[in-house]
Amino acid sequence: MTRVQLIGVGKQYPGRGKASDPIVAVDDVSIDVASGEIHAVIGYSGAGKSTLLRLVNGLERATSGTILVGDDEITALPERALRGVRERIGMIFQQFNLFHSRTVAKNVEYPLVVAGVPAEERRARVAELLDFVGLGDRAGAYVEQLSGGQKQRVGIARALATNPGVILADEATSALDPETSQEVLALLRRINQELGVTILLITHEMDVVRELAHRVTVMDGGRAVEQGGVFEVFSSPKTETTRRFVSTALPTEPNPEHLAELRERHRGTLVTLTLKDGGVDQPVVFQTLADRGVGVSIIHGGITDVGGRSFGRLTLELIGNDLQVEHAVAALGQQAELEVLR
Repeated sequence: MTRVQLIGVGKQYPGRGKASDPIVAVDDVSIDVASGEIHAVIGYSGAGKSTLLRLVNGLERATSGTILVGDDEITALPERALRGVRERIGMIFQQFNLFHSRTVAKNVEYPLVVAGVPAEERRARVAELLDFVGLGDRAGAYVEQLSGGQKQRVGIARALATNPGVILADEATSALDPETSQEVLALLRRINQELGVTILLITHEMDVVRELAHRVTVMDGGRAVEQGGVFEVFSSPKTETTRRFVSTALPTEPNPEHLAELRERHRGTLVTLTLKDGGVDQPVVFQTLADRGVGVSIIHGGITDVGGRSFGRLTLELIGNDLQVEHAVAALGQQAELEVLR
């Protein structure tokens, strides 16, 4: 169980010309990843998230700030000391980074060879890990004989070889099809739950965050613009960047173009109702409308699971005379978050 802390971390690169300003890739970022937590860092291309990951394992040096992995201050260690620390930090790559000239078993064994583990112990550990990731029968296969999902399982087994307290995952599912991605996410969840490994993952896929992470940091332009529990960030996004991500993974209210289409097909009053775990239930909503003589149709949106809790937005058509609808909207507004779509 290992905690990861980034405190005021920055990374700059020299400008291209002599008089050019430095390029700021990471700007004063602070993240506290608790022991045993799955923490996602999400952002669009160029947000600085992959640079941030390389700073954590010391593959690149931070320009400013402090990075702690357990009791090791990465930003203060010389390169020789960093080599030992990296044995306690597993790494999973988007494109797998496997040796094509070596078998599955030899790929998984490689970190153990570098660490100087005796041969008999290495063989036992490799067999154990391949069984854990479901590839016990593929030890003698070569990389080109594997599917994408199997390659990533080999990469995960290799990342676990030296019993790391932390795994850094860089876009671990973005090269995989949806079904295989689900299998890899399930394996990462199992690693976290059964082995207690802390996972810091980089992704641009909000579905990955929704299904796997406990907490999330949203990055934009090298800065951390929003942080918090996944449910809190998803259900109440504070920044435009986060709202854009949320719209790709959760039911939302219709955009202006879609709203215009809905108005053509539905002549009643349109409202969007936000439903959150622990809030008003759908049956209560529909009973409130029925009690006031108002009919209702669900015309857009839905409910989904976010970190084990339900959340969603439903766009409803309310059907009734003006006074009935007005009273119904007032009553619903006291029970739940409601917006009348003008």
